[in-house]
Amino acid sequence: MLLSELAREAGGEMLELRGECEILSLGMDSRKKTEKGLFFCVPGARFDAHDYAPQAIENGAAALVVTHFLPIDVPQVRVRNVRAAMSRMASAFFGHPDREMKLLGITGTKGKTTTSYLLKAIMEHAGHKTGLIGTTGNMIGNEYMKSEFTTPEPIDFFRTLRQMRDAGVDVVSMEVSAHAIEMGRLAGVHFEAGCYTNLSQDHLDLFGTMERYFECKKSFFTPQWINNAAINADDETSAEILRDIAVPHSTYGISSPADIFARDIEISENGVNFVMKLFNLQEYPVHLKLTGMFNVYNAMAAAAMGLIMGVKPETITEALESVRSVPGRAEVLDTHTPYKVILDYSHSPDALENILRAVREFARGRVISLFGCGGDRDHGKRPMMGEISGRLADFSILTSDNPRTEDPNDILAAIEKGIVPTGGKYTVIENRREAIRYALSIGEEGDIIVLAGKGHETYQEIMGVKRPFDEKVVVRELLEEMNR
Repeated sequence: MLLSELAREAGGEMLELRGECEILSLGMDSRKKTEKGLFFCVPGARFDAHDYAPQAIENGAAALVVTHFLPIDVPQVRVRNVRAAMSRMASAFFGHPDREMKLLGITGTKGKTTTSYLLKAIMEHAGHKTGLIGTTGNMIGNEYMKSEFTTPEPIDFFRTLRQMRDAGVDVVSMEVSAHAIEMGRLAGVHFEAGCYTNLSQDHLDLFGTMERYFECKKSFFTPQWINNAAINADDETSAEILRDIAVPHSTYGISSPADIFARDIEISENGVNFVMKLFNLQEYPVHLKLTGMFNVYNAMAAAAMGLIMGVKPETITEALESVRSVPGRAEVLDTHTPYKVILDYSHSPDALENILRAVREFARGRVISLFGCGGDRDHGKRPMMGEISGRLADFSILTSDNPRTEDPNDILAAIEKGIVPTGGKYTVIENRREAIRYALSIGEEGDIIVLAGKGHETYQEIMGVKRPFDEKVVVRELLEEMNR
């Protein structure tokens, strides 16, 4: 495509074009080799890609997208917001694949991943070839593709959508993160339906306040973004969304009046049984293989989205019952031990409380909680998570999560400030592998060991370096060593 054609696609983001050339690729990493590439100079919190434009040109970039013109003799497009312009231009470059499929977006602090998997199953059972985009990676049918972000950066996002469309995908179930909305990663994208799961403390390192975090989530539920909505009636923040919403919508829940709700809930270590009631007229028994009250909410969210898409209730229940697990989400590992080991991505206070409360309901022995907190992120949640584990677990093991560039011992000290006042029993083992070894060594019959925070992740980030660390592999290796 010609640069001028792409510049026009930026719409209101485009301010001025200087020069013309042919564009054969898009990029935002100055280190990567390209041929006639268009390099997007994205300003970031720690680095400004404008500073790396010369390196990008050395590696084959033929033109730049900038917020201010640079003294470099190549064609340049000046825009208001580079990420927002990148989204619109990438959509055009890859042939607007988002316009050829139905996009179903799920946003909220918790439940996005599991809900997206359940919704994918529902749409597949209804006969649609369905793609998935989210925290655990992307999928075309049963084929996995790696992804760095919950909601990918625009170039990767539209490249993925193009691959999906070329493979025959007609519906995409995807997570929509607050970061993506705030940064303009999805500018110009429109969704057939959007789901709001809940709001709890997270990402305050970016948003500063819960009010700003909520307003970002709320902004998704407007005609600019979506055609239809499914809202969790039980979340206290939903009332404000419902007060102002201007698109067709339905509600789901358990305790508050809702269009679709769950009753007669029975939770066990093997799953959840409940009755799904539609508009208080029809009842459908559901035997969910995922456990915990939070998964009842996830199932109801997916069901509400399925109904919006015209899927029959019988098909929805069949699909919900077909899902055996979701990677890193209350995932029971196959350990062949007298105790259970559950892997969960819970890395926020509310998520940790949810998983610990869930396992308490069916634990025959002790609940052993192993967790840490991420470095370079919201410091306020560290003592909160310590307090939660001290209150709900029989024994807590404080360890490293992804310390990133922080001293892990400083993070652990902050968690301790929350756990000490509870009087809960705990120990501190900074090395996560050794912490897991200790947890496995003290496990007794009937105990449940919750490995919280990492979930599906296959790395640990220490001093800015990502090192291989897949907890499924770590647990298996440690058990083999212990058995020997």
